[in-house]
Amino acid sequence: MTTDSADPASDVPQPVLEAVRSASRVAVLTGAGMSAQSGVPTFRDAQTGLWERYSPEELASPDAFVRDPDLVWAWYRRRAQLVAASSPNAGHVALAQWQRSAPQQTVEIATQNVDDLHERAGSTVLAHVHGTLAAVRCSICEEPFEGPVDDVEDGAERIAPPACGLCGSPVRPGVVWFGEPLPEVEWAAVAASVEAADAVLVVGTSGVVYPFAGLPAQARSAGAVVIEINPDETAVSDMAHHVWRATAADSLPALVAAVTEQQR
Repeated sequence: MTTDSADPASDVPQPVLEAVRSASRVAVLTGAGMSAQSGVPTFRDAQTGLWERYSPEELASPDAFVRDPDLVWAWYRRRAQLVAASSPNAGHVALAQWQRSAPQQTVEIATQNVDDLHERAGSTVLAHVHGTLAAVRCSICEEPFEGPVDDVEDGAERIAPPACGLCGSPVRPGVVWFGEPLPEVEWAAVAASVEAADAVLVVGTSGVVYPFAGLPAQARSAGAVVIEINPDETAVSDMAHHVWRATAADSLPALVAAVTEQQR
């Protein structure tokens, strides 16, 4: 593996630029670090205030919802409110611009994030492999829920989830909880994307949550050039051909500008 270090404000590392410019198909895999610069707490950093006595694992499971649906629903509504109050950062905007402005390349985005910041920036997202906060559905019959949902008032630890209009059961957030399988269609689309890609960017993910963390190795085995963009070393750094120690918001605008300028 070669390691490239660059000031985020400087030019893109040459090996990274060459690999991306020469790619016809690019897969971009994003994680929590992608949204952290928008002020969205990572999954394990979301425990503040009255939530500090809970671990995420205590709240993000089917068993937890059965035991105390009001508690789990309130935690996820709080997370949804944090997302709604955040805005896409420069990295999100750059990826959207790349999809619009690079007719010679196919750029596909798959994310672990359950927020909608990619979409709000204007990107088309191939898959949310861990679901989305917005896709509320019934906890029993899985009917999508389109009705209004209440915000959590400051200091509130519990709020009753709405009832499903079809069967009357409590609704739940449309995320993948511990112990649940990934959505089959979305996962198949991501796997196909990395298999077909010439270059794979791994952006802002710690590389510890499987099976998503196995995608860089899968991409490399299929012949793609794997590029990690992260300010810190991660569990998938040794799978990358090139490593750029920078944040998404600092690196992606420079990379996209350099790539799309060549294609004009």
